[in-house]
Amino acid sequence: MIRRRYWNINLEEMLEAGVHFGHGIKKWNPRMAPYISATRKGIHITNLTRTARFLSEACDLVFDAASRRKQFLIVGTKKKAADSVVRAAKKARCHYVNKKWLGGILTNWSTTEMRLQQFRDLRREQKTGGFNRIPKRDAARFKRQLSHLQTYLGGIKYMTGLPDIVIIIDQQEEYTALRECSTLGIPTICLIDTNCDPDLADIPIPANDDAIASIRLILNKLVFAICEGRSSYIRDP
Repeated sequence: MIRRRYWNINLEEMLEAGVHFGHGIKKWNPRMAPYISATRKGIHITNLTRTARFLSEACDLVFDAASRRKQFLIVGTKKKAADSVVRAAKKARCHYVNKKWLGGILTNWSTTEMRLQQFRDLRREQKTGGFNRIPKRDAARFKRQLSHLQTYLGGIKYMTGLPDIVIIIDQQEEYTALRECSTLGIPTICLIDTNCDPDLADIPIPANDDAIASIRLILNKLVFAICEGRSSYIRDP
């Protein structure tokens, strides 16, 4: 059962981060109507009361999951989200994808596992000086492969199976990842702007997905809940 806790989510903090700013009224998804409170200068304004409610619900979920040693994957590949995703994932000891999502990472897990094993083998060869014992041409080719794998799979190099919960920044940008989660029945928490479809996420968090401050605030709350959940597990007998 999910344990209810207080996550210190307040409207003033969200206003300062610009969480309430949506897209222009011409770019909206009508299914977002229940999450929009007003229109200002041609821009939809998100109802922060509902944002706070769904964010609190998401924090409850990840806290409970973390307390049961579940694994998380954070996905955010657009430029404004990439750095925040890495920081959040490392702090909460989560897996992450912050570059291009390679189709089939989850739905074709057997292939992903082979790529990850190749990645680990190349890293081991590099660390042990194996590249120095082979022809320069071959070494250069392996280094290029390693660099490619590091860029796209570096955030999941320790993932040994499918994640239990996936946190997605920008539903539109990460639609392929979202569909893979839906196909596999993996619960998703999605940061959704006014141009998104809230029905596609298990827990939608209505928020500005273009502002770094907004993305960071949402991730910080979720990361705190995950860390608290992990600590709860450690304290339990």
